Amino acid sequence: MKPLSQLVFDNRFASLPEHFHTRLAPTPVPDPYLVAWNPHAFELLGLHAEAAASPEFVEVFSGNAALPGADPLAALYAGHQFGHYVPQLGDGRAILLGEVAHPSGSRWEVQLKGAGRTPYSRGGDGRAVLRSSIREYLCSEAMHGLGIPTTRALCITGTDMPVHRESVETGALVTRLAPSFIRFGSFEVFFYRGQHDEIKALADFTLQHYFPELLDEAKPYVALLREATGRTARLMAQWQAVGFCHGVMNTDNMSILGLTLDYGPYGFMEAYNPGYICNHSDHDGRYAYDQQPQIGAWNCTCLAQALLPLMEIDHARDALAGYGEIFATEYMRLMCAKLGLPFEEASAPLVTGLLDLMAKNRTDYTLLFRALAGFDSGADAKNTGLRDLFIAREHFDAWARAYGERLRAIGSIDAERAERMQRVNPKYVLRNYLAESAIRKARDERDYTEIERLRSLLSRPFDEQPEFDDYAKEPPDWAREIAVSCSS
Repeated sequence: MKPLSQLVFDNRFASLPEHFHTRLAPTPVPDPYLVAWNPHAFELLGLHAEAAASPEFVEVFSGNAALPGADPLAALYAGHQFGHYVPQLGDGRAILLGEVAHPSGSRWEVQLKGAGRTPYSRGGDGRAVLRSSIREYLCSEAMHGLGIPTTRALCITGTDMPVHRESVETGALVTRLAPSFIRFGSFEVFFYRGQHDEIKALADFTLQHYFPELLDEAKPYVALLREATGRTARLMAQWQAVGFCHGVMNTDNMSILGLTLDYGPYGFMEAYNPGYICNHSDHDGRYAYDQQPQIGAWNCTCLAQALLPLMEIDHARDALAGYGEIFATEYMRLMCAKLGLPFEEASAPLVTGLLDLMAKNRTDYTLLFRALAGFDSGADAKNTGLRDLFIAREHFDAWARAYGERLRAIGSIDAERAERMQRVNPKYVLRNYLAESAIRKARDERDYTEIERLRSLLSRPFDEQPEFDDYAKEPPDWAREIAVSCSS
């Protein structure tokens, strides 16, 4: 592990021509201070934990100081927002400091979100607030704990500088990490500008640095589209299986690497509702929970269109064609595992039947799947605690009989099944009220301990951690008042 002074940046993305980005330094903030830091992310950079205690650390990750090799820039991209193409977006409040190579060979781009105005700010102030920074910091680490591909979070730095949103809020910056922040919209901007050489340059860069194994393919650009499509389909299956709703699945928020990118108005399913809309700004429900798989497919067609100058349209269609099967297969595999069942056709009716029952009863998604690990498959078992999670208990009884019969037919042993199910059904997820509790303590009391408590808890979401049982309960009544929107 290195001290901060030995953390050396370079920036491969900066090697692309100047019209891919704008070089500029973060805008300094007054009197920055450390709000939270993530030891697991420190390990990704090979950074010694003691670095967090140094004044230099706060200066660097608030944008007030630079480290050797940093070549800060804001990237250009465009994208479809709520189905409508917006010709220029780009990093309006995020600045890529550079890239850090770990001794293991992995490389991580380091980006400050909330670092000030850029040419892509579109009249915005380029800042982030403490509220949204805490939400991104916690959820990126919660998703990683769940085993879902995601950007990571290194730290939050705060400043008492006022930031104007619906009201005046406290400013903050979140430092996030990813192998790459290239998005579908990074290709779209050059397609709609008719700049085909730039599309090829970015595709070549992506293949060389992130998918070198595809360079040996007969048609590497088609292989790139196929890979991005498959990764997106699998990511959607993982989101659906854990009950996660992103809220703003614009193409500029879709990662070419298949990472969960840009945490704004997200939400984890509580009372199961297939039409759940987590984004208060999404008035038409375009990004509702049950729409996410097809929106993922639609976004891949936007990427395919942007790559058409590099391939024949029939080859693009072939690359996209696998999305549906990949998603359906991966989703059912995950759902069968959540029920402790083998991944086979006979298991599917039990999955769909339970989801229908949960939708009618508005059963808590996370609580129910976790509790099912304790299902007694005996022929005369009552499973009273489970049936009490349903309003129509007799409907659950019918499903439970079929489930028990299936478990007995395959020779399932309850104790072994319970252990398997607990490894895939989290006890803890980042419910909105948990994030809100951490935000209120930080904002109102300058107490940041709840942020660290949640980060640590959610890094092990499948473990029992009985001292935190209260964090696994259904949300309190006051949580119904929480609304998250695109400003969150």
